Amino acid sequence: MSTPFIVEIITLIPETWPHLIASSTGVVGRAFAKGLLELRVRDLRAYGQGPHKHVDDAPYGGGAGMVLMADPLVRAIEDARKATPGPVLMLAPRGDMFVQSTAQGLSEGEGVVLVCGRYEGVDERVYSYVDGCLCIGEYVLSAGDPAAWCVIDAIARLRPGVLGNSASLEGESFGEHGRRGPPQYTRPMDFRGEKVPDVLRSGDHAAIAAWRARGGC
Repeated sequence: MSTPFIVEIITLIPETWPHLIASSTGVVGRAFAKGLLELRVRDLRAYGQGPHKHVDDAPYGGGAGMVLMADPLVRAIEDARKATPGPVLMLAPRGDMFVQSTAQGLSEGEGVVLVCGRYEGVDERVYSYVDGCLCIGEYVLSAGDPAAWCVIDAIARLRPGVLGNSASLEGESFGEHGRRGPPQYTRPMDFRGEKVPDVLRSGDHAAIAAWRARGGC
């Protein structure tokens, strides 16, 4: 078996991750179960300060909410960098938009460390200890973990052996040209008066390929 692609997560909610990548969740979960990918979860709370393991504090200058402190997070990042190959990436609104080409590039490496934020954000000084930031969309989440799960799913299915049929990657939605794939149909041929396009029932594979290449137009 080839060396697994290693994903390391730095998070304050480590208990969620065994459920997110369980084999029952689908093809990506089964890939982890088969050893095609390996998950490492680093609990940020273990790096907390004092008897109560504090990892957050009030922001300088005032404001609502709490901010993740630099010291615990940077120490976790430094340990993760020693243990896991690949870039260390923060899930953050300021990050580069995560697109298919980003997933493809990351999938060709040996691994990745994903840092999941929490609360109102992280101390600004933490950003100099990561290799970059990723954003999955222009909306607010309660933590970076849902975003990290999206990133992992997109990367994992591009790894060799994860999809049973490698042809499934061809013509995918949001493929290499950044466009959505063509419409898809299955039985019945006529559903409440809406029929499957004639070209898809023609048996003319060249015509079908051309129709799909045009996005179903």
